[in-house]
Amino acid sequence: MTTLSIGDMARAFQMRRQNTELQRTLTRLSEELTSGVKSDLATAVSGDYTALAGIDRSLETLSAYRTATSEAALFTETLQTALGTAQDLSTDLAPGLLTAATNGAPTLVDTAAGDARQKFHAAVSALNTQIADRFLLSGAATDRKPISGSQEILDALMAATAGEVTASGVTAAAQAWFDAPAGGGGYLDTVYGGSAAGLAPFRVGPGDTVTLDITAADPDLRDLVRGLALGALVAEGALAGDPVGRAALVKTAGETLLAANDRVAGLRTRIGTVEAHIAHATTRNDAEASALNIARTAIVAADPYETASALEAIQTQIETLYTLTARLSRLTLADYLR
Repeated sequence: MTTLSIGDMARAFQMRRQNTELQRTLTRLSEELTSGVKSDLATAVSGDYTALAGIDRSLETLSAYRTATSEAALFTETLQTALGTAQDLSTDLAPGLLTAATNGAPTLVDTAAGDARQKFHAAVSALNTQIADRFLLSGAATDRKPISGSQEILDALMAATAGEVTASGVTAAAQAWFDAPAGGGGYLDTVYGGSAAGLAPFRVGPGDTVTLDITAADPDLRDLVRGLALGALVAEGALAGDPVGRAALVKTAGETLLAANDRVAGLRTRIGTVEAHIAHATTRNDAEASALNIARTAIVAADPYETASALEAIQTQIETLYTLTARLSRLTLADYLR
């Protein structure tokens, strides 16, 4: 009977190679068990990466839309808060102006006018709110302040109404200044620093955009600012020495604010509709991303039971190899002859 054998050195190399392969397999299975992902994706997709690449591309696109919807939600929420602040100031002021005008007492009129001036400055500050270095009401020119400043408005109005000696004259001059078109030397040319073009639409999903084109040049917001400014003009000294005219001007300011509040509420309703659309798009995108992640996991995930079983089997093989190596290392010619 013929037997074949290998030398000691060849056997040592063979045992070392087997140990290396087993250690490599042990490392791979340990990583798969820990991460839950197959290390050999080529085998997992049978060499066809089309489906996996498509899923990964869709997930990256949805991640970009998630950023866009978050930005849009923050922008609309902040704008809603800014308009809400201005509207609240106007709502609080209007009854006081009308009460002072009805009473007609100069002291009460002066007090209401002083309150109007303070609330006017606060309202303009709210309309100049910015978020992430972007002004909310400047249209496409988000790097420019929409209203140059509240005092600039009052100074311009005092100049525009300087020749008026009646409440109706001051009111008409102020309205003409606020309503003047671009190039007419009024509000749009003097204090509005934004763009005539609206803000670019937010893209919140595949083929889905939302538009938020409200600016400080909007006629409804201009009416709100005009009502506040009329009350503030009295505190600035308009119609000085004419208590009746000052009371009439305060009354007009209160009535203007009451009318403007309803229109600002309409603007806020428009913003609320956009907010609802953004929230719906966010939910839809998140649901799609969850479904794609589940599909991707089904392709690349390593089965924990199978991986654990294979890992235990490899450990047994390594232990067996170590045992054989130890026994073979004791087989020497001296031991055999003895």
